[in-house]
Amino acid sequence: MAEQQRNDAAAAAVKPPVCVTGANGFIGSWIVKTLLEHGYTTIHLSIFPGSDPSHLFSLPGATSPAVSLIVHHVSLLDATAVDKAVEGCAGGGVFHVASPCTLEDSVDPQAELVDPAVKGTLNVLAAAKKYGVRRVVLTSSISALVPNPGWPAGTVIDESCWTDLDYCISRQKWYPVSKTLAEKAAWDFAKKNNLDIVAINPATCLGQLLQPGLNASCAVVQQLLEGSKDTQEYHWLGAVHVKDVAMAQLMLFENPNASGRYLCTNGIYQFADFAEKVSKLFPEFLVHRFAGETQPGMVGCKDAAKRLIELGLNFTPIEDAVRDTVFSLKAKGFLGQKKPSSS
Repeated sequence: MAEQQRNDAAAAAVKPPVCVTGANGFIGSWIVKTLLEHGYTTIHLSIFPGSDPSHLFSLPGATSPAVSLIVHHVSLLDATAVDKAVEGCAGGGVFHVASPCTLEDSVDPQAELVDPAVKGTLNVLAAAKKYGVRRVVLTSSISALVPNPGWPAGTVIDESCWTDLDYCISRQKWYPVSKTLAEKAAWDFAKKNNLDIVAINPATCLGQLLQPGLNASCAVVQQLLEGSKDTQEYHWLGAVHVKDVAMAQLMLFENPNASGRYLCTNGIYQFADFAEKVSKLFPEFLVHRFAGETQPGMVGCKDAAKRLIELGLNFTPIEDAVRDTVFSLKAKGFLGQKKPSSS
């Protein structure tokens, strides 16, 4: 009996197979790192065709004989390719991170942003349903919550808030459109197909860059250090360390009680306050000082991510996230580079 109990405990301790889409990007790389740290041994890595996953094999534990990192070069618009990345994850999970993100203006936003986000998400969810995945953790964004000019004045923004699509379209703000449509499509699919999904809506993600390229969110800090006067009016709801985003994703996958949307930010506050913090931490850079509110009417809140806090997530101080970002930007030679690549 005792031996059977030990065998049962050992079987229960074996982590299920998982797939991470966008695995070699900023957030995806940190999710892979976090999975390895928590004993996951079979991880399918879905990456954009032709992109480089080599840095993932330098992560601690990645080359252990017990670990299997399986690379799939996948266009999310190719349902057959998506199937191949997900089919080995029966009973396990999918962390769907991949979605086009850029600070540059799109030439064809429907083809470059909206279609890959929406159709790609639906292909991933269809594969998850087809192959018996237990839960999908969807990386949405604060861009699916804001901007929403119709949100009640004086009220803290929470997970019940949705981005106003007409407002964004009228201002050619296509990234929020893509993330909002993708998340709404995901919830609709989940309801119709009885698929277990949980969504995380991270604020601006900061921290050490594990990947070789510069991602759009860390470029916000890079541009601040180079004197940018962009108020981030449409794109800001606070910031969060990427390692907290990755840890939150694991918690949302493993906690059977997790459901719905989870705002992931270390507080809601003005971008002007963030810029001042960056300036004080790195006074050698000429960071612009903003006058007045950069996000007019936004209500601040220190524990805006209370749903994640209640699950047990302890947020890293923003000062540490800024330091980690700047040290990483310096180490990789990105301070002085003008154009960030896509996330």
